[in-house]
Amino acid sequence: MAGKTKTKSEPKPAGDPAAFAQAAECLKTLAHPVRLRMVQLLLHGRYTVGELAEDCSVPDNVASEHLRLMQRCGFFTSEREGRRVYYQVAEPHLADIMKCVESRFLANE
Repeated sequence: MAGKTKTKSEPKPAGDPAAFAQAAECLKTLAHPVRLRMVQLLLHGRYTVGELAEDCSVPDNVASEHLRLMQRCGFFTSEREGRRVYYQVAEPHLADIMKCVESRFLANE
């Protein structure tokens, strides 16, 4: 907490440097407008690359690259149905991150 003074009787919060490094990498991956929009969409349903690309106004190959990066962090899973591949959220904590982003940056739209 900001401004909170630690007393000697309070234990320090756990802090594994490797875990913080992994978290930082995944947060860096999210830190892109197109990726944040994709997360927002996928929190409300599953979509194909083409559907996400169209909504985000990017070419399909660019959308695929964004999805691949986020899938590598474990944020999304994909499922093939016939010729289509659908993406969906695999990391439930993304909803909390998006609530924070939306309330801070999109609340006045």
